[in-house]
Amino acid sequence: MTLWLIGGTQESVALARALIPHQIPCLVTVTTDTARSLYPIAPTLQIWVGSLNPATIQSFIHEQSIHCILDASHPFAVEISQLAITTAQRHQIPYLRYERPEIQPSEPSNPSRSADAHGGSPLPTPDSRSADAHGESPLPTPHDLTGHRVLLTLGYRFLHHFQPWHDRATLFARILPSTTALEAALAAGFTPDRLIALRPPISAPLEKALWQQWQISTVITKASGTAGGEDIKRQVAQDLGIRLIVIDRPAITYPQQTSRIATAVDFCLQNFPPARDSTP
Repeated sequence: MTLWLIGGTQESVALARALIPHQIPCLVTVTTDTARSLYPIAPTLQIWVGSLNPATIQSFIHEQSIHCILDASHPFAVEISQLAITTAQRHQIPYLRYERPEIQPSEPSNPSRSADAHGGSPLPTPDSRSADAHGESPLPTPHDLTGHRVLLTLGYRFLHHFQPWHDRATLFARILPSTTALEAALAAGFTPDRLIALRPPISAPLEKALWQQWQISTVITKASGTAGGEDIKRQVAQDLGIRLIVIDRPAITYPQQTSRIATAVDFCLQNFPPARDSTP
């Protein structure tokens, strides 16, 4: 029997490390070879690289002898979470979502509503339609980007929604240093001088320097929590007086969830009782 840990996040690496001492057979799924190198090497830990979909999930569950699912995927990775939930319900497999804590805007100033560096009116924050339960609905582009220098830190999958704005605003995008991300950004109309490929975490001084270098007046990001650098972006936006638009997390109903590593480990232990030592 195997635990399926849906990975690709900093939290999933921490969970994998926490599970190793308990000798629970664990299969971590990631989508890139780069992500594989983030996980420790251990006899009880396997890394599976690839993508799963409704056509392949059944064979995956049976071939890997999946007995329990711990979903530590990114908050915006709605497709794999929905697939895991449906599969768990169909096969009566225990499922737990590890959800990284959300960041609450500081008071009294809300960076997502702050005036921009030029004293302009704030942009409305996009609502939860930014990504529906299937991750398919188009991002509702803010209606007042005209004339602004905009930095997008949304991930390459969202960039094509902003393609119509290239002739009305100066758009920049920060992406991961991968061939897939670069190809998607170029296909979305971004020229090399408007792109920066950088892997998080990004410190506050570097974040501030990048925004100042490009003379950014609006930043659009996702509610990805502290692990995604959301807290740093909020602070830098306040320091520089730059509008920060935060895309809400998709609304997903998880059967059960936690934001505590210890609770997630306990869940796994409940479903994988430790082997008894038979040594006299």
